[in-house]
This record gives sequence, structure tokens and C-alpha cells, in this order.
Amino acid sequence: MEPNEHRRASRRDDRDEVYSVRVPAGKRTYFFDVKATRSGEDFFLNITESKRRGDGEGYQKHKLFLYKEDFGKFVLALHEAMAYVRDELLPDYEFEDLPELELPEDSYWDDE
Repeated sequence: MEPNEHRRASRRDDRDEVYSVRVPAGKRTYFFDVKATRSGEDFFLNITESKRRGDGEGYQKHKLFLYKEDFGKFVLALHEAMAYVRDELLPDYEFEDLPELELPEDSYWDDE
């Protein structure tokens, strides 16, 4: 896997993008873009999955907008879902580049 590419946006005409991380992942590329709100006084995370269309004409994109008040809940749910896949569904698979996931004791599937 290629290293993630980080960049700081230097132009305000880049839709108020403040920071961006590009994650190449095979046929897909993920973008994690920090953007300013219209007022310029707040920020949010725009996560985009981009993949080339089957006909080779352009890209298909899916976007998720994540606001600061949801960051903690989102990261916790993402860690829980990844830990579930890693520990329960694919325990013999060797995940590459997956950091150690620590979950709180009261995670939803931990009680089973």
C-alpha cells in the first residue's frame, strides 16, 4: 500500500478545504477532507470514497459528512465494527496496517 498523502489546502477557493488525507486502496481511493463551514467559524470532516466507473468514464463517488459533535461516537462505532470483523468473523485473517483497537468494556457485542 502506498503511504497516505497529507496536504494542507492553501487556497480558499478549494471549497474551504483546510486539510486533506488521500488513502489509495486498490481500485478505490478514500479522501478525508477537513472543511470549513460557510460561516468559516466551524469545521467538519468530509469522507469520500472514489472509484473508477466500470465503463472507464469518470469516477463514482460516495460522500459522508461528519460533524464535530459526532466524532467520538463515529470513531467508537467504527472501532467496534472493525474489532467485530477482526475477532469474530475473520479471526484467521492477517489484517495489514490495522492499528491495535481498544474498546471500552461496555461495547455492544462484548457481553455475548
